[in-house]
Amino acid sequence: MIEALKSDAIVEKLGGRFKLTALIQRRLGEIIDGARPLVDRNGRSDLELVIEEIVQEKITLEIDPAHIEKMRGTTSRKR
Repeated sequence: MIEALKSDAIVEKLGGRFKLTALIQRRLGEIIDGARPLVDRNGRSDLELVIEEIVQEKITLEIDPAHIEKMRGTTSRKR
């Protein structure tokens, strides 16, 4: 297991598990698509690399307020 994920510090740094998960997912997709890592790989997996980028505060999750307002204006789907 990745050590940084054992503590809640990384979750608190980003403001919650959802935001952490969203950031990991977005950045992991970028890495898989060929984006250059912002930290040395040192034999780490893509996931470990993304976690290290977050720990070193090389990446953050920024949410566009206009996007939030757009989402609020949409109707929910019936289940």
